[in-house]
Amino acid sequence: TSRTGPVIELGPGTGVFTAKLLERGVRPEDLTLVEYGANFARHLETRFPRARVLRMDAARVGDIKFRNEASVGAAISGLPLLSMPDHKVIAILDGAFAHLKPGGAFYQFTYGPRCPVARPILEGLGLSATHIGRTMLNVPPAAVYRIVRHPARAPRDRTVATVTP
Repeated sequence: TSRTGPVIELGPGTGVFTAKLLERGVRPEDLTLVEYGANFARHLETRFPRARVLRMDAARVGDIKFRNEASVGAAISGLPLLSMPDHKVIAILDGAFAHLKPGGAFYQFTYGPRCPVARPILEGLGLSATHIGRTMLNVPPAAVYRIVRHPARAPRDRTVATVTP
């Protein structure tokens, strides 16, 4: 909603979830869409001209500059995290959480039977994941996980971010 504030969407593709965010009250100028595919990025720029579209690897999300750091209310991802190497998943989560305001969450859509982020990665980054439901916007329906930072715990030693592929 508009109360969430800025939202980062990782891997928006054609913008199916982007359109739903706008329907729910997120302002177009509060959307930062991170898309690696050139054709998808051009499509998103045309379809959502007031949103910020960045053509880049989602693993570099931490490099994005915002006017007010730690001001993003939510990050949304449909990226295939299960098929990515650990170091890339860590870079995506660590980068996204660097922008999230306290209480902000990372929402991950997945088609797998479990959370696509391995427990050691979650624990190493001081995060926890909760299955919050399914979305019928996709066929097959996707499971949705809400990933948050433990309020009383800081991330463990950052050496977790150097896991090699």
